[in-house]
Amino acid sequence: MVSDRVHEALAVSLRGCDELIPQDDWVKKLARSEATGKPLRIKLGLDPTAPDIHIGHTVVLNKMRQLQDLGHTVIFLIGDFTSMIGDPSGRNSTRPPLTREQIEANAQTYYKQASLVLDPSKTEIRYNSEWSDPLGARGMIQLASRYTVARMMERNDFHDRFKAGQSISVHEFLYPLMQGYDSVALQSDLELGGTDQKFNLLVGRQLQAEYGQEPQCILTMPLLEGLDGVEKMSKSKNNYIGISEDANTMFAKVLSISDVLMWRWYTLLSFQSEAQIAALKAEVDAGRNPKDAKVALAKEITARFHSAAAADAAEQDFINRSRGGIPDEVAEVSLALGEGGAAIGIGALLKSAGLAASSGEGNRLIDGGGVRVDSSVVSDKGLKLGAGTYVLQVGKRKFARVTLA
Repeated sequence: MVSDRVHEALAVSLRGCDELIPQDDWVKKLARSEATGKPLRIKLGLDPTAPDIHIGHTVVLNKMRQLQDLGHTVIFLIGDFTSMIGDPSGRNSTRPPLTREQIEANAQTYYKQASLVLDPSKTEIRYNSEWSDPLGARGMIQLASRYTVARMMERNDFHDRFKAGQSISVHEFLYPLMQGYDSVALQSDLELGGTDQKFNLLVGRQLQAEYGQEPQCILTMPLLEGLDGVEKMSKSKNNYIGISEDANTMFAKVLSISDVLMWRWYTLLSFQSEAQIAALKAEVDAGRNPKDAKVALAKEITARFHSAAAADAAEQDFINRSRGGIPDEVAEVSLALGEGGAAIGIGALLKSAGLAASSGEGNRLIDGGGVRVDSSVVSDKGLKLGAGTYVLQVGKRKFARVTLA
């Protein structure tokens, strides 16, 4: 029979997660930790493939912080070695490896940004070059002997590329092996990652068993939908919120999401308890304006990456720029991007959204200062909008929330 504390830790672990494998083993680890007073070792590895993190990346960081607050050891692993290989997860082509200079430049900003979520005083920072570089050719061959090609080809992206006749470089097989070896080197009890990392995390479990260690449990978190509520958050899809963006932009972007998406963001991004979120949702279901809940979420997220004062100022700025604010009921319009995902000109967009009779009229409205996008006045008739969700306003009374995908 497990204690109330273990039940609480399990509930924290399961909140918003996609899978916890195997759950029974995790409960045993939690119970042993409680009995011995020895914290569990919880690992998250991130490859510094870009200089900035968006809030989609913070879904797993939030989970790390929740487990950190329970007293466990959090290991923030920077994959400076694995970045040179290139993660093939979810790829339909070979991913070019990064240079050492690119990796070092990106790694400098990664932990600084992650520490806005994690408690720096309770976080162990490691680089996987620590144990991967000393392996050498002999060690790499010995490691490769512990995993079969057949198991490697069970991976969906490898299997699909092989069937389609697309190339798979031998070095790509090394990526899951090296990520798995990280778990051996760190003797991790639990590894976190997005759902796209499940294969890699399972490799770590098997390699730990091969090396005589107790296998880690794995916890996968969903990939956060971006501002459009459809595609996963991505800079390439322009549906993201960067954690280094200014407070006013961050606040306004959170307010632009749909009411449905708001509750998913609450589960994955908010530090409020599930009971608090359920109570707030019950109030909205009973008639409270959902915008109140969205403003609260926007302020929480903005305050986390800036400050409470900055969040308050962003809210006031949004109100001022909105000249009375966006109505509670706004027409929802979904439109397709141009051929090949090309952005759409603002004039044509106003016409397609039913806010102007023609593109020409839309341009004339812009000349008159009567068009706003996300509460900002449009002055450039050449403006083009890519994938994402935007609130378009013409005059004081015509609005449409347009999703481009």
